[in-house]
Amino acid sequence: MRKLDVIAISLILCCPSLWGKSATQETPQTARQALLEMFFSKTSGTFMKHLPAITRTTLEKSGALANLQQYSLLAGQMQAQGKNFQTFETGSILLSTEDPKTGQKVEAIVENDALQGDQDDIELSFVTYKDGQPQRTPFMPRTTFSMKIESGIWKLYEISLTVHLPLADPDLLKNISENMKARAAAGTSQIQSQSQIEAPTPTRTFGSDANILAAMRTILTAEVTYATTYRGVGYTCTLSDLDGFGGGEANEHQAMLINSGLASGKRYGYVFTLSSCSGAPAASFHLTAAPNGESYGRRVFCTDQSGVIRSSSDGNAATCLSSGTPAQ
Repeated sequence: MRKLDVIAISLILCCPSLWGKSATQETPQTARQALLEMFFSKTSGTFMKHLPAITRTTLEKSGALANLQQYSLLAGQMQAQGKNFQTFETGSILLSTEDPKTGQKVEAIVENDALQGDQDDIELSFVTYKDGQPQRTPFMPRTTFSMKIESGIWKLYEISLTVHLPLADPDLLKNISENMKARAAAGTSQIQSQSQIEAPTPTRTFGSDANILAAMRTILTAEVTYATTYRGVGYTCTLSDLDGFGGGEANEHQAMLINSGLASGKRYGYVFTLSSCSGAPAASFHLTAAPNGESYGRRVFCTDQSGVIRSSSDGNAATCLSSGTPAQ
């Protein structure tokens, strides 16, 4: 045996640390492990570590990178909120989180893990459980995280979201049908309730002078409230601005102060009109209630920011405003 061969064999036999180094070499990180580390590692900075270099550079220049530090601490945030969660580097479940207070549990399921060379597309679906029972919804969203190797590190290059609607699924069709029926029933009940409260009196129904005066006072009160609430606008000369129909928050174009019947400007056989809003904000206005054609021969009523309601027997709004007498 040659002398060199003897030396080589001796080194191998006497120094196992030389040949054992390759056996204990660290296994490269998988794309799935990188994805978990990116969002759920307790080590600050892991989110940015797995961003593409060009993305990170752009964010650094814009000053937005600091705002993304929070995504590296999702695990800590969940624990602080009292949520139990687990991550899995292998298997069909990627993430499982449970809220002991509500009994709600969410699992991220790995539907597909397509590794091709330096790219790995990880497709996830999400299942929600309530008291141990899976909760089904008409829409079945799936998210795909596309990871690519860059400088030896898996980086997140793209996030895709798709929504599947299984139109032939009996359970989902039943769920949709029940929801639609419930909404229709709720809508009918709301319309009936609204009509009972705010049903406008038809224009052919003639009210007494007391009805007209009551309507005038309602509008006067609404005007004062409106001007106090929207000081930048002052009084309004648009009745619909005082309307109470609709949803959402009250605003200067839907103050929710009078019902829609009165806001239409026609009630009890009279036409109610706001005018002469002068100034910005408007500090004055005129309100008139004149009989329409079918109420010919009745008195006209008028008032302004003073709150004094006057009337004129000639049915002329101009006469009422200029020389009307206090209404009784």
